[in-house]
Amino acid sequence: MSGLKQELSLAQGVGLLSTSLLGTGVFAVPALAAELAQNDSLWAWPVLILLVFPIAIGFAALGRHFPSAGGAAHFVGKAFGPHMARVTGWLFLSVIPVGLPAALHIAAGFWQAAFGWSSTNLLLVQLGTLFFIWFLGTRSAGSSANIQTVIALLVIALVAAIWWKGNISLPEIPLPAVHDISPSNLFDALAVMFWCFVGLEAFAHLATEFRHPQRDFPRALLIGMLLAGAVYWGCTVAVLKFHAWGEGREAGASLPGIVVQLFGQKALWIACIIGYLACFASVNIYTQSFSRLVWSQAQVKPQSALAQLSAQQVPVAALNLVVGCCVLFTLLIYWLHLPLGALITYANGIFILIYLLCMLSGTRILKGRSKWMAMLGAVLCCGLLAMVGWKALYAVVVFAGLWLLLPRAKTVFRIQ
Repeated sequence: MSGLKQELSLAQGVGLLSTSLLGTGVFAVPALAAELAQNDSLWAWPVLILLVFPIAIGFAALGRHFPSAGGAAHFVGKAFGPHMARVTGWLFLSVIPVGLPAALHIAAGFWQAAFGWSSTNLLLVQLGTLFFIWFLGTRSAGSSANIQTVIALLVIALVAAIWWKGNISLPEIPLPAVHDISPSNLFDALAVMFWCFVGLEAFAHLATEFRHPQRDFPRALLIGMLLAGAVYWGCTVAVLKFHAWGEGREAGASLPGIVVQLFGQKALWIACIIGYLACFASVNIYTQSFSRLVWSQAQVKPQSALAQLSAQQVPVAALNLVVGCCVLFTLLIYWLHLPLGALITYANGIFILIYLLCMLSGTRILKGRSKWMAMLGAVLCCGLLAMVGWKALYAVVVFAGLWLLLPRAKTVFRIQ
């Protein structure tokens, strides 16, 4: 088989992206935002969507004109040459040691909340999750898309059930007047909430697997982003109404706590399972994206096992390598007891840097309004890096090391 299977529809693409963006954030971030900005957080979500919109347009345009399994690395290579493409690809892969184990840890935490399991049992949950992700990955992208579309519908149904049972109506939503908004509160909330929209770069790796990539990829990206934003806003309304935030309360337990308050203790396991599935969906799309990136980079040596596709036209050898690395680092982090917060911070710095590289690429290879949107996105990414401050040094050091140590590539890897 010469290339990846083109089978994703618009609806499947929306399901993939929306679950990727909701992921680990939908159960925790609304409570964190409410704690930082109270009622002002209801304005923070539409503001954040407006801020992320130029970046989303930039990714949509790049994916439309240059669909590729190489994703961000391919875009950067088109703009800045093969060496930068390789550096960007490995920079994205450097998320594996910190980002995926952190997401798996959060996912397993829902099982602890529901059943009180020990750390050893939670480790088994993480390893079992990786096995199921591997199994899905040996199938086509359509299999993952169908499952993640169902997960997206479950998350939406949970939020809708909370609104229905809680008798939440639009007139009683505590939306403050614009002149009453505190800018400092708004900025504090935005700094936390941005991480809910990390996932656009992973979605770009699937652009070439759409039936009609030039038409459906940008539509799926924008619709999925708006859908995720609406769900986050709906969750924030519920958190504020039921005061499911504040000191001494675990942010990730906010929605499960509301479910118990409205439907009783027996409903806790339903909320926890949906929370686990949302996290699973986020880890799944990243794992599949990593495997496609490894496969695309291996095209410089077509005889390599990593450059081959299975009979189902999926990069199983590359998937085996990615999942194997995830297992290794999950075990290592478990044995070393590394803090979750540090892992997330390091991963976020890398994501922002990749966003910045993609937006800078867009300023060189896109035209018209898309180019101006990419420019705005690049400015926003620079601001985000400044906001992260010294914690972004991990990403900068990794980038500099890759730039200096990776051999100079003469050609960009072949993309399909």
